[in-house]
Amino acid sequence: MQNILDFTLEELQLWMKSKGQPAFRAKQIFDWIYNKGIFDFNKMTNLPKAMIESLNEELIINIPQVVDKFISKQDDTIKFLMSLHDGNLIESVVMKYSHGNSICISTQIGCRMGCKFCASTIDGMVRNLSSGEIISQILLAQSVLGERISNIVLMGSGEPLDNYENVKKFLYLVNAPYSLNIGQRHITLSTCGIVPNIVDLANEDMQITLAISLHAPNDFIRKQSMPIANKYSISELLGACKYYVDKTNRRITFEYALINGFNDGIKEAEELSKLLKGLLCHVNLIPVNEIKERDFKKSKLENINKFKECLESKGIPTTIRREMGSDINAACGQLRRSYIEKNS
Repeated sequence: MQNILDFTLEELQLWMKSKGQPAFRAKQIFDWIYNKGIFDFNKMTNLPKAMIESLNEELIINIPQVVDKFISKQDDTIKFLMSLHDGNLIESVVMKYSHGNSICISTQIGCRMGCKFCASTIDGMVRNLSSGEIISQILLAQSVLGERISNIVLMGSGEPLDNYENVKKFLYLVNAPYSLNIGQRHITLSTCGIVPNIVDLANEDMQITLAISLHAPNDFIRKQSMPIANKYSISELLGACKYYVDKTNRRITFEYALINGFNDGIKEAEELSKLLKGLLCHVNLIPVNEIKERDFKKSKLENINKFKECLESKGIPTTIRREMGSDINAACGQLRRSYIEKNS
């Protein structure tokens, strides 16, 4: 059976026509799903009985099941461990801000990028998520919260640009007026730097925010923690970033996980500032999440502040990411991995 969440409006209208049904029924169904949060065809009271029978025979609304849920006592961050229709597990995190609810969602089950500071990549990748499975994380979260999600970050398990076609379809779908109608400027996509796909994304001319997981000011340091650096140099990556800025006129965020004694010195800060000079960007410094499988340690607060001050003195806008949900292992991959270990 096909997951109706994988359909665009046009695709569902074609399906309706193939069944001899009027195309306007597609909008009615999407209204039930995306606006009313109804995930059962039988509860869609303005649909003919014969159509409901046909929908139940051929389509399904695949919403994940909540396997576990943790709420931070520090900041009300909520972490969901979700089970998909095939039993695979994914994670999503809802962060509450004064300006609305943000959700960090997964795009793959696991990840094959191999970044050494990330728990979600330790066991490799199982499979890609479909566009419907990506959007279903938001639908489930809204259903549990009883509140609207207004901002999206594609920074959970998986590399979004390694699942390019499904992620691209999701971006158009979640922005559509008949769907969740979340503005592109409220969406951030984080990538470790698959250069050709950054160029392809730029050509889509979307208004999303592109975040680059850089984490090093040179190829030597980057190759020690990010295998993708063996395929694409920082020079090639920055070339794609400049192309993205030129095409979209959108500022790029560079994420930089500060690891004690590895990439957090003033020397690295000065090198990074030279690297990014003149580019429309800002740097988001991230105190690295410590995971038991790796020996990376979080930078000292003094070093974090000095790194920030150095970048700002060189004219690079810099922020330090607020740590949210640290008491519930809110970093991607940690909950899924611990659950699998415990139940294996």
